[in-house]
Amino acid sequence: WWVEYAVSFFPVILFVFMLRSFVVEPFRIPSGSMLPTLQSGDLILVNKFSYGLRLPVIDKKIIPIGEPKRGDVFVFRYPVDPNVDYIKRVVGLPGDEIAYIDKKLYVNGELVPHVRDGDYFEPDRVSYIAQYKEKLGDVEHKILLEEKTPQVYAAQNWTFPYRQNCQYSHNGVRCKVPEGNYFAMGDNRDNSADSRYWGFVPEANIVGRAF
Repeated sequence: WWVEYAVSFFPVILFVFMLRSFVVEPFRIPSGSMLPTLQSGDLILVNKFSYGLRLPVIDKKIIPIGEPKRGDVFVFRYPVDPNVDYIKRVVGLPGDEIAYIDKKLYVNGELVPHVRDGDYFEPDRVSYIAQYKEKLGDVEHKILLEEKTPQVYAAQNWTFPYRQNCQYSHNGVRCKVPEGNYFAMGDNRDNSADSRYWGFVPEANIVGRAF
């Protein structure tokens, strides 16, 4: 009886495995780095199909379907510790020059404007944070900026692949995105550990597009 029982469940298990490996996978937001777009604890889905089909375990792309676009929110394996999944917004594509100077974002030398859009109440800190509208590519989204919070880029001895592509100063960072890599940032700009600090996201680390 137990053999029949197991056999009857095998198609269901196989279906779930195929679904999670090639189509969609649930993901819970671990922190507030993507506020106000995503709340800590939110449950979202990751579209693993939009950036191409990959073989599970070895993560080798077998069918290229699309590439991340500027403005996408994507999930990837943290380059410092691939066992941990991160979620950020795509800011820089391969070949782009990204600069974040005095809390202003520049893509290929052009300022990405942001317009004030009221305040966001952060319940964990019981405080209001300035909220802005920003547009990257075709995607309009909101970001948080703490204008009076100083930027800390003093630790210029960080090491990561293609570290030579980045130049740090007391008020910001400027990076040339290498081929096969992406520059990611959180929407909560002053409370996000992202490519400004630990470097680029290799294409091989990408899990999928969040929706």
